[in-house]
Amino acid sequence: MYEGTSAPVSEEVAGGDGDATRLVGSDRVLAVLKELARYPDGVGLEELTRVMGSPKPTVHRALGALRRAGLADQGERGRYVLGDEFLRMAFAHHEDRPEHVRVRPVLEALADRFGETAHYAVLDGREVVYRAKVDPPSGAVRLTSTVGGRNPAHATGVGKTLLAHQLDTVAAVEAWIGDAPLERRTPRTLCTAADLHRELRATLDRGYAVDDQENESGVNCLSLPVYATSPTAPSGAVSISALTYRTPLHILVEAVGEIRELLGPLGRSRQ
Repeated sequence: MYEGTSAPVSEEVAGGDGDATRLVGSDRVLAVLKELARYPDGVGLEELTRVMGSPKPTVHRALGALRRAGLADQGERGRYVLGDEFLRMAFAHHEDRPEHVRVRPVLEALADRFGETAHYAVLDGREVVYRAKVDPPSGAVRLTSTVGGRNPAHATGVGKTLLAHQLDTVAAVEAWIGDAPLERRTPRTLCTAADLHRELRATLDRGYAVDDQENESGVNCLSLPVYATSPTAPSGAVSISALTYRTPLHILVEAVGEIRELLGPLGRSRQ
């Protein structure tokens, strides 16, 4: 199923493994590279051939090309893993590319799909800080939030999304609140440790948070975690903040599956 028809890679001199280099379609090489990334502990040639459904010589030639480029290595037991050069390039690119830049295409897709404002925010103590914002298409009413702006974490969808992954008991919520009472932004804001804990548990169970006019009257929000810098801990959260008269909260909740699809790998934990 990986036998593509793209132009072959240019012929090269034989690599260090002693095999003469043969023409290998670039799509086949990339397919092997992507499959190899699924096996951090390594994978044998036989298993890789079976999983990919490609001829053994084809997979073997692709692995040879990857090894010569430093993108794959072969251990003592003959198992293949991603090469050090691949990891070096990936981490160097990752460190130089801020997470809000990676998330922005998702925000643009969400704003276009729902005609509402999409945010990316991170947690900073008792507040969230907005790192990116995409407004709906021209002509629609827009929110006054700004990049770099702050809001109370307990009153926002993005804040509750991130707090749910950090505060797992009532005692933890109480310690986080400390001696400073939680600000009541609207009559719907959750301001007690018990209420907030109950909502954080519900957020963790369903995989998304909601802000039902808790931060600003007339504005509701649905938020999901983003795993931009870690496979297990959210780096931040995205949200769709909508005017209630235009997009009621239940519309966002009903579309949560579609929102997850738009997030793609950025929205998936690998715990």
